[in-house]
Amino acid sequence: MRKFLSAVGVVAFLLAVVMGGQSAFATTTPGVTNGQPMAMKTAKKKSLYDRLGGKKAIVAVVDSFVARVAGDKKINGFFAKTAADPKRLAKFKGNLVDLICMGSGGPCKYKGKSMKAAHAGMGVTTADFNALVGDLVATLNQFKVPAEEQKELLAVLGPMQKDIVEKP
Repeated sequence: MRKFLSAVGVVAFLLAVVMGGQSAFATTTPGVTNGQPMAMKTAKKKSLYDRLGGKKAIVAVVDSFVARVAGDKKINGFFAKTAADPKRLAKFKGNLVDLICMGSGGPCKYKGKSMKAAHAGMGVTTADFNALVGDLVATLNQFKVPAEEQKELLAVLGPMQKDIVEKP
């Protein structure tokens, strides 16, 4: 979790620096509008969804991630009933794919429970959450997802911690 919080903190710090730098840059540099050179203004950055490789890549990552979590003795107990029921497991994976797809700017719509409702009464601790984040990062590394995209994805998913963790 410290790595996760550090990544989120670094992203927030960098955004603050960049946003602050853009306004100063825009007011003092000719040929620059809203902090971006005119030529860059028309070029759009691809969405995180596209940079992750789209839905097919997200499905592959989710499949590997769920398998990794199932083998993680620190947290696999939370998923035992889901893993034992093929229909429930398929729905869980589908919801996770939709959550990541939607959160990364893709066309999917997450239709599952809220994170608070889905995790109510599970007694998830900060250590449990950290283990899950560690499994996700290891999976992203396995798929050679670049650091920038990992940070962006963790920044999208990180705020859910407050709704998942019940015990510090």
